[in-house]
Amino acid sequence: MADYGRYQSQLYEQFARVGKALCSSKRLELLDLLLQAERTVEDLSHETGMSVANTSQHLQVMKQARLVESERRGNFVVYRPTSEHVGVLLSSIQQFAQHRFAEVEAITRHFYDNREGMEPVDRALLMSRAKAGDVIVLDVRPVAEYEAGHIPHAVSLPFEELKKRLSTLPKDKEIVAYCRGPYCVLAVEAISLLRKEGFTAVRIEDGVREWSEHGLPIEHSKTA
Repeated sequence: MADYGRYQSQLYEQFARVGKALCSSKRLELLDLLLQAERTVEDLSHETGMSVANTSQHLQVMKQARLVESERRGNFVVYRPTSEHVGVLLSSIQQFAQHRFAEVEAITRHFYDNREGMEPVDRALLMSRAKAGDVIVLDVRPVAEYEAGHIPHAVSLPFEELKKRLSTLPKDKEIVAYCRGPYCVLAVEAISLLRKEGFTAVRIEDGVREWSEHGLPIEHSKTA
Protein backbone atom coordinates (compact mmCIF):
# COMPACT_ATOMS: atom_id res chain seq x y z
CA MET A 1 0.00 0.00 0.00
CA ALA A 2 2.93 2.34 0.68
CA ASP A 3 4.06 2.00 -2.94
CA TYR A 4 0.51 2.59 -4.18
CA GLY A 5 0.16 5.73 -2.06
CA ARG A 6 3.50 7.08 -3.26
CA TYR A 7 2.51 6.33 -6.86
CA GLN A 8 -0.75 8.24 -6.55
CA SER A 9 0.89 11.15 -4.78
CA GLN A 10 3.58 11.50 -7.41
CA LEU A 11 1.12 11.13 -10.27
CA TYR A 12 -1.36 13.73 -9.04
CA GLU A 13 1.47 16.12 -8.28
CA GLN A 14 2.25 16.09 -12.00
CA PHE A 15 -1.41 16.67 -12.86
CA ALA A 16 -1.42 19.60 -10.44
CA ARG A 17 1.37 21.30 -12.40
CA VAL A 18 -1.12 22.02 -15.16
CA GLY A 19 -3.69 23.43 -12.77
CA LYS A 20 -1.10 25.64 -11.07
CA ALA A 21 0.03 26.99 -14.43
CA LEU A 22 -3.52 27.91 -15.39
CA CYS A 23 -4.62 29.55 -12.13
CA SER A 24 -4.24 33.03 -13.61
CA SER A 25 -6.67 34.96 -15.77
CA LYS A 26 -3.77 36.54 -17.66
CA ARG A 27 -2.26 33.15 -18.51
CA LEU A 28 -5.60 31.96 -19.84
CA GLU A 29 -5.81 35.11 -21.96
CA LEU A 30 -2.28 34.57 -23.27
CA LEU A 31 -3.08 30.96 -24.08
CA ASP A 32 -6.21 31.95 -25.97
CA LEU A 33 -4.19 34.35 -28.12
CA LEU A 34 -1.50 31.76 -28.80
CA LEU A 35 -4.12 29.27 -29.91
CA GLN A 36 -4.99 31.71 -32.70
CA ALA A 37 -1.40 32.12 -33.91
CA GLU A 38 2.13 32.03 -32.58
CA ARG A 39 3.40 35.34 -31.24
CA THR A 40 6.42 37.07 -29.80
CA VAL A 41 6.57 38.20 -26.19
CA GLU A 42 6.36 41.78 -27.41
CA ASP A 43 3.22 41.08 -29.44
CA LEU A 44 1.55 39.42 -26.47
CA SER A 45 2.58 42.27 -24.19
CA HIS A 46 0.99 44.80 -26.54
CA GLU A 47 -2.26 42.84 -26.95
CA THR A 48 -2.79 42.14 -23.25
CA GLY A 49 -1.58 45.46 -21.87
CA MET A 50 1.00 43.78 -19.63
CA SER A 51 4.67 44.71 -19.44
CA VAL A 52 7.10 42.60 -21.45
CA ALA A 53 8.68 41.35 -18.22
CA ASN A 54 5.35 40.29 -16.72
CA THR A 55 4.26 38.64 -19.96
CA SER A 56 7.53 36.72 -20.12
CA GLN A 57 7.11 35.51 -16.54
CA HIS A 58 3.63 34.14 -17.27
CA LEU A 59 4.90 32.42 -20.40
CA GLN A 60 7.73 30.79 -18.49
CA VAL A 61 5.26 29.32 -16.00
CA MET A 62 3.22 27.82 -18.83
CA LYS A 63 6.35 26.61 -20.56
CA GLN A 64 7.42 24.73 -17.45
CA ALA A 65 4.00 23.06 -17.43
CA ARG A 66 4.51 22.04 -21.10
CA LEU A 67 1.56 24.15 -22.26
CA VAL A 68 3.63 26.35 -24.56
CA GLU A 69 6.98 26.11 -26.27
CA SER A 70 9.29 28.76 -27.65
CA GLU A 71 11.69 29.30 -30.52
CA ARG A 72 14.24 32.08 -31.02
CA ARG A 73 14.05 33.86 -34.36
CA GLY A 74 16.72 36.51 -34.65
CA ASN A 75 16.20 39.02 -31.86
CA PHE A 76 12.77 37.71 -30.92
CA VAL A 77 11.39 34.69 -29.07
CA VAL A 78 8.22 33.23 -30.56
CA TYR A 79 5.74 31.22 -28.45
CA ARG A 80 3.12 28.68 -29.52
CA PRO A 81 1.02 25.93 -27.87
CA THR A 82 2.74 22.58 -27.55
CA SER A 83 -0.10 20.59 -29.15
CA GLU A 84 -3.77 20.58 -30.12
CA HIS A 85 -4.54 19.20 -26.65
CA VAL A 86 -3.93 22.68 -25.23
CA GLY A 87 -6.92 23.99 -27.18
CA VAL A 88 -9.09 21.15 -25.95
CA LEU A 89 -8.03 21.93 -22.40
CA LEU A 90 -8.87 25.63 -22.66
CA SER A 91 -12.23 24.87 -24.29
CA SER A 92 -13.07 22.49 -21.45
CA ILE A 93 -12.26 25.14 -18.86
CA GLN A 94 -14.39 27.74 -20.63
CA GLN A 95 -17.32 25.38 -21.14
CA PHE A 96 -17.23 24.19 -17.54
CA ALA A 97 -17.20 27.75 -16.23
CA GLN A 98 -20.02 28.74 -18.57
CA HIS A 99 -22.21 25.86 -17.37
CA ARG A 100 -21.39 26.08 -13.66
CA PHE A 101 -20.92 29.80 -12.94
CA ALA A 102 -23.85 32.15 -13.35
CA GLU A 103 -21.34 35.01 -13.34
CA VAL A 104 -20.10 34.01 -16.81
CA GLU A 105 -23.58 34.28 -18.27
CA ALA A 106 -24.23 37.54 -16.41
CA ILE A 107 -21.01 39.15 -17.63
CA THR A 108 -21.66 38.00 -21.19
CA ARG A 109 -25.30 39.12 -21.14
CA HIS A 110 -24.34 42.53 -19.76
CA PHE A 111 -21.81 43.09 -22.54
CA TYR A 112 -24.01 41.85 -25.39
CA ASP A 113 -27.15 43.60 -24.15
CA ASN A 114 -28.55 45.76 -26.97
CA ARG A 115 -25.91 44.44 -29.34
CA GLU A 116 -27.62 42.57 -32.13
CA GLY A 117 -26.19 40.50 -34.91
CA MET A 118 -25.34 37.00 -33.68
CA GLU A 119 -27.25 34.25 -35.43
CA PRO A 120 -27.13 30.46 -35.32
CA VAL A 121 -25.47 29.08 -38.42
CA ASP A 122 -25.52 25.89 -40.44
CA ARG A 123 -21.76 25.58 -40.84
CA ALA A 124 -21.83 23.38 -43.94
CA LEU A 125 -24.35 25.69 -45.59
CA LEU A 126 -22.25 28.74 -44.75
CA MET A 127 -19.19 27.20 -46.43
CA SER A 128 -21.27 26.31 -49.46
CA ARG A 129 -22.70 29.83 -49.75
CA ALA A 130 -19.27 31.39 -49.26
CA LYS A 131 -17.75 29.17 -51.93
CA ALA A 132 -20.53 30.14 -54.34
CA GLY A 133 -20.03 33.82 -53.57
CA ASP A 134 -23.52 34.24 -52.15
CA VAL A 135 -22.21 35.53 -48.83
CA ILE A 136 -19.03 37.27 -47.71
CA VAL A 137 -17.36 35.67 -44.70
CA LEU A 138 -15.09 38.16 -42.95
CA ASP A 139 -12.27 37.16 -40.64
CA VAL A 140 -11.73 40.33 -38.60
CA ARG A 141 -8.77 39.03 -36.60
CA PRO A 142 -5.20 40.27 -37.24
CA VAL A 143 -3.63 39.02 -40.47
CA ALA A 144 -1.19 36.70 -38.68
CA GLU A 145 -4.09 34.83 -37.11
CA TYR A 146 -5.86 34.51 -40.45
CA GLU A 147 -2.71 33.12 -42.05
CA ALA A 148 -2.29 30.60 -39.23
CA GLY A 149 -5.74 29.18 -39.96
CA HIS A 150 -9.16 30.40 -41.08
CA ILE A 151 -12.62 29.23 -42.09
CA PRO A 152 -12.62 28.12 -45.75
CA HIS A 153 -13.42 30.89 -48.26
CA ALA A 154 -13.17 33.58 -45.58
CA VAL A 155 -11.68 36.96 -46.48
CA SER A 156 -9.18 38.64 -44.19
CA LEU A 157 -10.20 42.13 -43.15
CA PRO A 158 -8.77 43.00 -39.73
CA PHE A 159 -11.08 45.10 -37.59
CA GLU A 160 -8.62 47.99 -37.34
CA GLU A 161 -8.68 48.27 -41.17
CA LEU A 162 -12.42 47.77 -41.60
CA LYS A 163 -13.52 51.41 -41.54
CA LYS A 164 -11.13 52.54 -44.26
CA ARG A 165 -11.87 49.52 -46.47
CA LEU A 166 -15.66 49.58 -46.35
CA SER A 167 -15.80 50.63 -50.00
CA THR A 168 -14.29 47.26 -51.01
CA LEU A 169 -17.29 45.37 -49.63
CA PRO A 170 -20.46 44.77 -51.70
CA LYS A 171 -23.69 46.07 -50.18
CA ASP A 172 -25.82 43.63 -52.15
CA LYS A 173 -24.50 40.58 -50.29
CA GLU A 174 -24.86 39.43 -46.71
CA ILE A 175 -21.71 39.68 -44.63
CA VAL A 176 -20.93 37.14 -41.91
CA ALA A 177 -18.14 38.11 -39.54
CA TYR A 178 -16.22 36.02 -37.02
CA CYS A 179 -13.21 36.45 -34.76
CA ARG A 180 -11.71 34.37 -31.94
CA GLY A 181 -14.77 32.59 -30.66
CA PRO A 182 -17.68 33.21 -28.29
CA TYR A 183 -15.84 35.62 -25.98
CA CYS A 184 -14.19 37.76 -28.66
CA VAL A 185 -15.55 41.27 -29.25
CA LEU A 186 -13.90 42.07 -32.60
CA ALA A 187 -16.81 40.65 -34.63
CA VAL A 188 -19.32 42.42 -32.39
CA GLU A 189 -17.74 45.79 -33.12
CA ALA A 190 -17.38 44.94 -36.81
CA ILE A 191 -21.07 44.12 -37.15
CA SER A 192 -22.04 47.32 -35.36
CA LEU A 193 -19.94 49.38 -37.78
CA LEU A 194 -21.15 47.52 -40.87
CA ARG A 195 -24.81 47.92 -39.96
CA LYS A 196 -24.39 51.64 -39.32
CA GLU A 197 -22.98 51.90 -42.83
CA GLY A 198 -25.97 50.14 -44.37
CA PHE A 199 -24.61 46.62 -44.80
CA THR A 200 -26.58 43.46 -44.08
CA ALA A 201 -24.29 41.84 -41.55
CA VAL A 202 -24.38 39.18 -38.82
CA ARG A 203 -21.75 37.47 -36.73
CA ILE A 204 -21.23 33.88 -35.77
CA GLU A 205 -20.08 32.71 -32.37
CA ASP A 206 -17.57 30.23 -33.75
CA GLY A 207 -13.90 30.97 -34.08
CA VAL A 208 -11.39 28.79 -35.86
CA ARG A 209 -10.90 26.60 -32.79
CA GLU A 210 -14.63 25.94 -32.41
CA TRP A 211 -14.95 25.33 -36.15
CA SER A 212 -12.20 22.72 -35.99
CA GLU A 213 -13.73 21.08 -32.90
CA HIS A 214 -16.85 20.41 -34.97
CA GLY A 215 -14.71 18.41 -37.39
CA LEU A 216 -14.78 21.04 -40.14
CA PRO A 217 -11.77 21.92 -42.32
CA ILE A 218 -9.49 24.87 -41.70
CA GLU A 219 -7.53 26.60 -44.43
CA HIS A 220 -3.93 27.69 -43.93
CA SER A 221 -2.86 30.21 -46.52
CA LYS A 222 -1.30 33.60 -47.04
CA THR A 223 -3.39 36.70 -47.55
CA ALA A 224 -1.56 37.58 -50.74
